[in-house]
Amino acid sequence: MNYDDLVVAMRRLALEAGQKIMEIYEADDFDVKVKSDDSPVTEADEAADALISAGLRAAFPDIMLVTEEQADSHKSKGDTFLIVDPLDGTKEFINRRGDFTVNIAFVEAGVPTRGVVYAPARDRMFYTLADGSSVEEQGPFGLEAAGTTTQLRVAASDNDALMVVASKSHRDQATDDYINKYSVKDMKSAGSSLKFCLVATGEADLYPRVGRTMEWDTAAGHAVLSGAGGAVVRYDDHSPLRYGKEGYANPFFIAYAPGVELKEA
Repeated sequence: MNYDDLVVAMRRLALEAGQKIMEIYEADDFDVKVKSDDSPVTEADEAADALISAGLRAAFPDIMLVTEEQADSHKSKGDTFLIVDPLDGTKEFINRRGDFTVNIAFVEAGVPTRGVVYAPARDRMFYTLADGSSVEEQGPFGLEAAGTTTQLRVAASDNDALMVVASKSHRDQATDDYINKYSVKDMKSAGSSLKFCLVATGEADLYPRVGRTMEWDTAAGHAVLSGAGGAVVRYDDHSPLRYGKEGYANPFFIAYAPGVELKEA
């Protein structure tokens, strides 16, 4: 894989998909359907997926592609692949809360090594560079060339005063019980994969997820966090979260800055 080409393609496709999503988001109304697992899908999910998948297949025809909106791709097996969630945070999108993201990642030998997370309604974009380090780009975002970027680095965490980020749409008692094991200075809530990015920027120290996610939900944010010096581990045994699992389903996990002293589940 040529990482320079990959980063340029992922960034551009994320921006193009974001433009398409915002056109629909800002319209008076849009169609919402329900998938077989009872999760919602909008015309924005489908339009963004078509754009991104076509672009990736044209640029990288020999690389396996897994995307949330194409069920046939979920039958593919391998540990090196491109993986896409064209609109993570569909409920945020439907409720016009803004915390939705475009996610594109490259997984190598079960590890997300490159990724982009673009939040078009928030004007925030995070991605890995060719060398694997992570940056946030300042808008306005041009399709042809990247603007000013800021290198991302996780916080030097104070275990007596941690900043925790948790889900807006999926917060539950099990999550609160785990968070209560820590000395928490403050809490933030955020939607979609933005939670990984808040840990990557140092705006949060810890993001525990005690709930269902799929690999396309997490791979891009995981790559961005790793490139900023953070890590993502399984909730049960603190081993690294791997990708290419059966059905692309994740176990519970913890994303964190390495200075955090993790508590047992």
